Amino acid sequence: MARWTICLIVFITGFMNCNGQELRQEQYRPQIHFSPEANWMNDPNGLIYYQGIYHLFFQYYPDSTVWGPMHWGHAISHDLVHWKQLAIALYPDSLGYIFSGSAAVDEMNTSGLGANGKTPLIAIYTQHDPAGEKAGSSLFQNQSIAYSLDAGNSWKKYSGNPVLRTPHLKDFRDPKLSWYPQQKKWILVLAAGDRVIFYSSKNLKSWYKESEFGTGTGAHGGVWECPDLVPFEVEGRKVWLLIVNINPGGVQGGSGTQYFTGDFDGQHFICSDTVTRWADYGPDNYAGVTYSNTGTEKIFLGWMSNWQYGTHVPTVEWRSAMTIPRTLNLKKIGKAYYLTMEPVKAVESLIVKSNYYVNPSNEKKYAISGPTKIDISSNDLHSFSFAFSNTAGQHLKLGYDQDKNAFYIDRREAGKSDFDPKFAAIHYGPRISRTKESRISLILDNASLELFADQGLTTMTEIFFPDQPFSELQLDINTSEFSGLRISKLSSIWTEDR
Repeated sequence: MARWTICLIVFITGFMNCNGQELRQEQYRPQIHFSPEANWMNDPNGLIYYQGIYHLFFQYYPDSTVWGPMHWGHAISHDLVHWKQLAIALYPDSLGYIFSGSAAVDEMNTSGLGANGKTPLIAIYTQHDPAGEKAGSSLFQNQSIAYSLDAGNSWKKYSGNPVLRTPHLKDFRDPKLSWYPQQKKWILVLAAGDRVIFYSSKNLKSWYKESEFGTGTGAHGGVWECPDLVPFEVEGRKVWLLIVNINPGGVQGGSGTQYFTGDFDGQHFICSDTVTRWADYGPDNYAGVTYSNTGTEKIFLGWMSNWQYGTHVPTVEWRSAMTIPRTLNLKKIGKAYYLTMEPVKAVESLIVKSNYYVNPSNEKKYAISGPTKIDISSNDLHSFSFAFSNTAGQHLKLGYDQDKNAFYIDRREAGKSDFDPKFAAIHYGPRISRTKESRISLILDNASLELFADQGLTTMTEIFFPDQPFSELQLDINTSEFSGLRISKLSSIWTEDR
């Protein structure tokens, strides 16, 4: 009897069900995005797929809901949508906090850290020495490695750390590791203030500087952070994507993610052009990088917040969530290459019910409940708008402005915004596609909206904080131009029954 009394109490409080599974039903708690059980989270780190499991490490401070001494939190998934949070993977030590980094499979044991036939996974990360920073030193950010011999479940730090010391640069961090098979060497790209630096190694312990990129190219309104270098095959040609995050100086203010395309020969990255392009035109997708060891599929995950207000958003027990994992591709339009982002296919597995409307109507108010995916197509795109509303009279609007040739999301009346004077705003993302047809997908969660237009050529990510969940959708469209509205209810990733 006592067990069921306790079970009822914890069920009502929203922490777990009678099988011990957390429900995470607090106000604003994401239902289809990863968020930590409690406390502060920011950048995704060490993204790696190995033996059927996607590992997500993340910047984590377990003692507060604001940023503090950084650890690597750890979560795993079999499908990229359902997550289980594990024990902290890496703790700060005498060399400093555990800042952002990456992970890779050392298949050939180039590091010599494998043992008894076990393949080592290698994590490389920045160690940030707060004492050195406070003393005014330029030597307080260095790179260290750790290794796992049990498929990523536990990690041991290398005794010879750090393996790469800063060349007297105060900003020298966020190493992204990859194997370059043509020259049988490891490539590391690091953020270094207003540029990135490429290093190479044969053994993951001794590093050689290859080149730099970025001075005078791209956006420079803030410090460059969290780079990534990703190869693609596009129309029979290898094209390299270089992702560079920046804070401040993002396209919508605060933090943001820019990208470049070009060639990489194992030493130098040569950019195709000097145009500044943005991976996401919303304000709330930052520090995103890709998973390693996923073959030709490139899977991206970002921190769904912004350094402009991330430490002040009105959540209580935790702060921040990750974006929906996204599949990346490059598309050639004219002479330029553009990044596309679309939700991973596993999101469709969350659908519990879909309503399909052949001829969408402006007169009808469509009921929604909880996390929702919306898909709609236009055969001749002109200005339109959607409005989500709740019983508190709040509205989240989005649409396409033909005069600006841009999609937009308007969160000015979408809920609480007094924590930052610039939060309540309307944001625009240019339409890149040149076709008259358009397909638009939306993913709505309790406190976020992700827009994917034209097969992901234009992507926007926004967070918001309504007093009540949005419960209705109203359209303002030219009904002759739109067809095939699908509204799909999604199951919570935190509940047991689907």
